[in-house]
Amino acid sequence: MTDIVDELKWRGLFAQSTDEDALRKALADGPVTFYCGFDPTAASLHVGHLVQVLTMRRLQQAGLRPLALVGGATGQIGDPRPTAERTLNDPETIREWVDRLRSQIEPFLDFEGSRSAHPATMVNNLDWTGGMSAIEFLRDIGKHFRVNKMLTKDSVARRLESDQGISYTEFSYQLLQGMDFLELYRRYGCTLQQGGSDQWGNLTAGLDLIHRVEPEAQVHALATPLMTKADGTKFGKTEGGAVWLDPEMTTPYAFYQFWLNVDDRDVSKYLRILSFRTRAELEELEAQTEERPQARAAQRALAEELTTLVHGADQCAAVVAASKALFGQGELTELDEPTLKAALSELPHARVEALGPVVDLLIAAGLAPSKGGARRTVKEGGAYVNNVKVAAEDAEVTADQLLHGRWLVLRKGKKNLAAIEVTGG
Repeated sequence: MTDIVDELKWRGLFAQSTDEDALRKALADGPVTFYCGFDPTAASLHVGHLVQVLTMRRLQQAGLRPLALVGGATGQIGDPRPTAERTLNDPETIREWVDRLRSQIEPFLDFEGSRSAHPATMVNNLDWTGGMSAIEFLRDIGKHFRVNKMLTKDSVARRLESDQGISYTEFSYQLLQGMDFLELYRRYGCTLQQGGSDQWGNLTAGLDLIHRVEPEAQVHALATPLMTKADGTKFGKTEGGAVWLDPEMTTPYAFYQFWLNVDDRDVSKYLRILSFRTRAELEELEAQTEERPQARAAQRALAEELTTLVHGADQCAAVVAASKALFGQGELTELDEPTLKAALSELPHARVEALGPVVDLLIAAGLAPSKGGARRTVKEGGAYVNNVKVAAEDAEVTADQLLHGRWLVLRKGKKNLAAIEVTGG
């Protein structure tokens, strides 16, 4: 069992623990029950959460028993943000989001025991906080926390130094998360909490509470590093915002493209953290990236594996086919409309009321600055409509060329793509 710690370290998933030697001994004595929490502060998990969800999967495969906590209580408050107070959502919205997050987490873990000796359990902290009075909370939980220590947490300290300050509501979040660990220890014998390194203050708050209430308890915390980009920007963010796991919020095509476009400097790190390929397979992909970075073999492997994990093999196959077809390596006419629409939404996009000359469409799509430039592109053999080369400078597009009755894919040269949507009747 202790080799899981070495595996986590090799993959870059081990930032810190409360006592590594004690953790290794607990894992060797096993089995260990652990938990990781997810707050429903949005309608979906995003790719940043994948680190924790897939680490849970990895730990279960190594023989640990997972408790996946979706915070129906803590989600009503939210962990303090560094800059400003959170917007509080109404309880009905939180309940809906709890269900959505649970359905996103469930496919990654074995809840039936069919693939693991220790089935996972889904829990909700509203179950033990919903009926608790404020007096009970302050008397039974609050008395064990020291305010001077709570003030040292980074997000709290930054807010105290700001003009906005911090409300008692958000300040109390540490107490609620600490109570979660205590309650899971009592109900399920949970002795390990997993989370991101930015949550270290909350993780250790739970340990401190258990040690005060149950002095003989042997409990642990394990933090994974925060994923970052080589260019300094935040992981999981694009110009359009967060990359969500919900296909309605981020299409499978956009999800695939996010991973396909990962920087060469980041791809090996992301593969180690997120992929379930063996060490030998990952080292081979790293070698290929070093030797032929233009082939982007590592990015394709990462994109296909994660798209399959999150959206399923059929959706992955569809977006791979769409990605190839856009560049002339497959038939655009074979793509279903939702996949085509998702793919085209990632391209420069123009809407026109009626069809017309190709040169006008090239200008509308931003692929040519003028009619003279558009004609020159056609004359030089660099203009394509739906992957078919345009032969004549005065060529016109006809209705029978429309994909699903409304779309055209224009291409200039090998790589410059744009979409046209015909809105007229």
